[in-house]
Amino acid sequence: MEYDVETLLSLVGQEILVSDWISLSQDEIDAFGRVTRDIDPMHMDPEYARKHSPFGQTVLFGFQTLSMLSHLCSPIRYRHDGGAIGYDLNYGLNRVRFISPVPVNARFRNRMTIKSVEQREDGAYLITSENTIEIEGQERPALVAEWIGLLSREDA
Repeated sequence: MEYDVETLLSLVGQEILVSDWISLSQDEIDAFGRVTRDIDPMHMDPEYARKHSPFGQTVLFGFQTLSMLSHLCSPIRYRHDGGAIGYDLNYGLNRVRFISPVPVNARFRNRMTIKSVEQREDGAYLITSENTIEIEGQERPALVAEWIGLLSREDA
C-alpha cells in the first residue's frame, strides 16, 4: 500500500491498515529477553510461568509487542510531495498503553488509523497514527500506541 501526502491528508481519522495475523514462539520471546538483558522468568521460563504467573503461561514482553509495530506496518509506503519516495523515520511515541499480554504463540495483528499529517518548516511531514494491536479471540487489545513517523524526501 502506497500513500502520497495529499492522500494521507484526506485519510485523517480513517483506518488505513489491518495487518496480517502473526505470532511469536517461545524461542523468539527468549531471544528478545537475551538481547534486551531482561531475563524475567514470567516471559522466558514456561514451567515458572505455569506455576507463578497470573497468565498461566509465558507472554511476550510488552516492549516486544510494541517493537512489532515496525513489522506489522511494513506494507505501508509513503510518497513525499511530487511523488518522490520518502524515508519514514521513527520520530517517537506520544502515548502507549499496554492493556493485555500476548500469550506465547497467540496470533495478533495491528489496526492503524491516521490521526494527523503536519508539514514542518523543512518540508518534512510528521505523520501520527493510532495503532491497536489485537489478540485473536480476545476482546481487549494488547496495546494502543500513538506513533509518530517523520517523512522526509529521499534526496534530503
